[in-house]
Amino acid sequence: MYAMPSARSDTEPLDQLGPIFRWSDARDAGLTNPRLYRMLDRGDIERIGHGLYKKAGWETTDTDLMEIAAAAPRATLCLLSALAHHDLTDQIPSRYDIALPRGTWHPRLPIRIRWHSFGTDTFELGRSTLLLESELTIGIYSPERSIIDAYRLRHNEGDDLGREALKRWLRRGTSQPSDLLRLSQSFPKAEGLLRHDLQVLL
Repeated sequence: MYAMPSARSDTEPLDQLGPIFRWSDARDAGLTNPRLYRMLDRGDIERIGHGLYKKAGWETTDTDLMEIAAAAPRATLCLLSALAHHDLTDQIPSRYDIALPRGTWHPRLPIRIRWHSFGTDTFELGRSTLLLESELTIGIYSPERSIIDAYRLRHNEGDDLGREALKRWLRRGTSQPSDLLRLSQSFPKAEGLLRHDLQVLL
């Protein structure tokens, strides 16, 4: 006689997934769409963003960043968002500044985002990653790169953002102006004014 699968066997492939996972990850683990829908209906898993899910009972933080990272794997925090993360500004971002390589599609998400298209030849300069949860990461630019971007995009960001960030950065004992100037050589629109301000402040 045919026996209906138990709830345990139905959810067993979840053990192969982290607490936060994409729908595609679940499919790769052997979960079919009907089984995933059953788990959603039972509350075994919860949707936290477009194509992004978590196991029931798992507390999450930064769900906005996780949704951005899931939708755009090369998404990178930049400008005000990156400066705020590095404690180089007192401004509180009202939206996320997110950079993608020029020519990359900007996904539509129910999150306040200001997308930026950065040149593909310099996109990786000063870029590292932040671990969010369950091996999901999002890019972020270094303090030096974020200052340079504020200078080179001052026609959009205003003159004060980069200059105030530079002042705060210089007050840190670990700051290396020579490293900042070396990186700025790849960004001619920022280098001249940045060099001038460093001469004034040092």
